[in-house]
Amino acid sequence: MHDLPYVKSKFLGPETVASMTRVCSAVRNIIPPSIPCGVQTLAAANEEAIAVALASGCNFIRAEGFVFGHVADEGYIDSCAGTLLRYRTKVKANKILVFTDIKKKHSSHSITADTSIEEVAKAAEFFLSDGIIITGSATGIEANVEELKRVKEAVQLPVIVGSGITAENIQKFAHADAFIVGSSLKYDGR
Repeated sequence: MHDLPYVKSKFLGPETVASMTRVCSAVRNIIPPSIPCGVQTLAAANEEAIAVALASGCNFIRAEGFVFGHVADEGYIDSCAGTLLRYRTKVKANKILVFTDIKKKHSSHSITADTSIEEVAKAAEFFLSDGIIITGSATGIEANVEELKRVKEAVQLPVIVGSGITAENIQKFAHADAFIVGSSLKYDGR
């Protein structure tokens, strides 16, 4: 997270993949095998995340830009479902699940403003996502409860809340299948 400013995958150096693999391997070694463990390589470095997960024994990745392109703070992020899943097959990593952000945080979705979050979720399901992640507008900002309900009704996949979960608000998101918790566990959100 602290490799600022982020760069898109085409500018990502091999040292990042090597470092992520080392860190994820160390984490995987201390977490019991019965507990799933995953990785995200930021700025839509999704193939790199598959490689890290495969080498380190992680069970899943968090992928940005799986369906429908968007403008992020790193620039335009193109959709990658076809190339990502073909890569996963090519490297014999089909056991690694791909959980996919839709209408993700830190992004503008004006080019897909006429596409509802439910439609994006259905597209991700159709393109073989293993789970849907919904977020608030930025890190630490909670997701929209009504959007969570609509996405849960629209797809048969697990729906994960990927930002803004705290001890105080988790109850209102109880119908989610899982949570990604980060900011509320940090000191002063850092």
